[in-house]
Formats: sequence, C-alpha cells, structure tokens
Amino acid sequence: MNDVLAGLALTKRFGQTVALGGVDIAVRAAEAVAIMGPSGSGKSTLLHCLAGIMKPDDGEVHLLGQRIDAMGERERSALRRTRFGFVFQFGQLLPELPAEENVALPLMLGGVARAQAVRQAREWFGPLGLQGMETRRPGELSGGQAQRVAIARALVTKPAVVFADEPTGALDQSTGHDTMRLLVEATRANGASLIVVTHDPNVAAWCDRTVEVRDGKLLAGGVPA
Repeated sequence: MNDVLAGLALTKRFGQTVALGGVDIAVRAAEAVAIMGPSGSGKSTLLHCLAGIMKPDDGEVHLLGQRIDAMGERERSALRRTRFGFVFQFGQLLPELPAEENVALPLMLGGVARAQAVRQAREWFGPLGLQGMETRRPGELSGGQAQRVAIARALVTKPAVVFADEPTGALDQSTGHDTMRLLVEATRANGASLIVVTHDPNVAAWCDRTVEVRDGKLLAGGVPA
C-alpha cells in the first residue's frame, strides 16, 4: 500500500454540530484528489484535520505511516512547515515582502539562511512562468501571478502533500484554468500529493479522483480504487 496520507474514522464536532462523522480517506503518492461539497458540508474541516491544523475528536491521521493527530501543537506546526504545503483562495502572501522572499519564507522559518533560501526560491520562478517578477511585491502582481507565487511557496520545501483550499475562487475562469494546470503539473512533477477543496466541478476535473462530502459524511471516493 502506498498511501501517503490517510484519515481513519475521522470525527469532529462543534458543539452539537457534527462536522465530520467517521470519515475514511486515503491519498496516494503524487495523486491529486478533489474534495467537493456544498458550504457547510465538512470539506474544509476535513482538510484542516488532515493537515494537522486541528485535531479530530476521534479517529487518526497518518502521514507516511506516522500518526500525526496525536502530536503536540509544536510538532504539528513543524510538520506543516516542512512536510505540507498550502495554497489558499487569496494567496495570503505577505504584502511587504518581494515575491522571492514570500516563496523563501517556509525555508527561512525552518532555519535556512536567507541568502540560500532566496536562491532556492528563485529556482521556482522559471518553471511557473514568473521570470522577472522575483522582486515584485504582491500588490504589483495580478491575481494569477500571485497564486503562482503561492504555489511556489507551497512547493519550495519539497512537501509530501500540498493542500489547496478554493485555489481559483478569486480568479476569473481563464486564469483559474491556468492556475489549476500549473498546480497539478508542478505538484506531480515534484512527487507531491495534492488535495484540493473546491465547489467547482471544472477545478475538480483536473484531479485524478473526486471525494464527495455531504453533512460530514463521504458519499463516494474516499479510498483509491
């Protein structure tokens, strides 16, 4: 079995609301999986549990055979910096930093010297079509360019899994199409698995498999065929 990330019987409650009700999900190496469902279905809660952002009330999360939900916050925080990458709907780049330093940030937070981190960050600008934009600040980038910088930041630590939460939600259709193509191609080329939360079937179509979430339950697709 070559599952990189697995959630077993994941349950999460917020007061009387059951956000996840015993969900099983597994993701294989370099596989792209879309998590779809209406607002409030539990898809973002599932992502947050798989990524170690929140702990499930019950169940287990395993990354490369290591149980991560039982870790303390400091260990999970280190894991998110090194083994996971994140792309959010609005990029969440730091406006005061040039693009190359935004990309280098996870490396610097992990203890890599600034000059070396920036050198490694610059290597991503060519493959993602960002040549010449290394010193631009986020306010000087288009929405699509900013998301490509966010993709570079997500991949710069060579993570095992990249999580993307509505990565095209703030983009027009054409730019969103290009962004998803780059995201899927870049993660696969680097051997990373990709988990995309989306409500858009056009975004989900870029992935190898779609997981349907409704009322905290998986309707289909949780485990690879």
